[in-house]
Amino acid sequence: MDADAPRGLLRAFSELKDPRMNRTKRHSLGDILAIAISAIICGADGWTQVAKFGRCKIKWFRTFLELPNGIPSHDTFGRIFAALDPRAFEECFMKWIADVAVASAGRLIAIDGKTIRRSLDTANGRAAIHMVNAWCAANHMVLGQLATDAKSNEITAIPELLKLLDINGAVITIDAAGCQKKIAERIVDQGGHYILQLKGNQGSLHDETVALFDQCLTDDCRGIAYSTARTIDKGHGRIEERRIWATSEVNWFAEKGKWKNLRSLIRVQAKRTIGEETSTEYRYYISDLSADNASGLLAYIRGPWGVE
Repeated sequence: MDADAPRGLLRAFSELKDPRMNRTKRHSLGDILAIAISAIICGADGWTQVAKFGRCKIKWFRTFLELPNGIPSHDTFGRIFAALDPRAFEECFMKWIADVAVASAGRLIAIDGKTIRRSLDTANGRAAIHMVNAWCAANHMVLGQLATDAKSNEITAIPELLKLLDINGAVITIDAAGCQKKIAERIVDQGGHYILQLKGNQGSLHDETVALFDQCLTDDCRGIAYSTARTIDKGHGRIEERRIWATSEVNWFAEKGKWKNLRSLIRVQAKRTIGEETSTEYRYYISDLSADNASGLLAYIRGPWGVE
């Protein structure tokens, strides 16, 4: 853990309301939170293990905590966490995680939705739980997540998740479910950059982008400025080749002004060979980043594998 991370945790939670009366306080809320979060990150399961972790690491905790009455009991941890406002706690925790990510240069964030396996409970009438996650690729860290009723609700959940994150200067990648004008606008307004995947449900933008690149490649891109890059990975009996084409030719698109700061259209070809079998897939994206650096764009698009 970074030397300033524990103190950063205390700063992030400094505005969280303490549910206790002053006369009942033997331990500061900051001490309790720091011990509990540190213990859970290290694998503690339950308040008994949290308290035991605190006692084992008390020398380290004393380097940045007050601990006037030593380590709280497991009952104290349980009572206080049961009384905390869960949404306010989540916001403080996500603020701390985002600060850690920024400090370690984690500026590529992938937002994606996944249905939790075995969460469907038909016997009790409970729908499957669908989570929208913000994944920091460089840190292998989930910065935040929100639960939704169904995959169709990702469109409304993504802006709410973005509100909780500090994305200033970050590049946000989202699959086709999040390719919405309002989401692109939200990202730019918060100081971030977007790479949004296109699919057929985006109307003419997807179809016209496909047609543009098909024509470009047929004519060897005569008259169209573009950049390109390629990567080849070999291992585990397969060869994976990815090639990207990026162009800033966006002025022809009638709805360009509705996509905030739209600057580039992107095509990625993914070719996989296993033995004698080869499969090829094409994906299309829009972005407010420059089309000049194709290799950089490809790295951003490939980066979010951890969220899968």
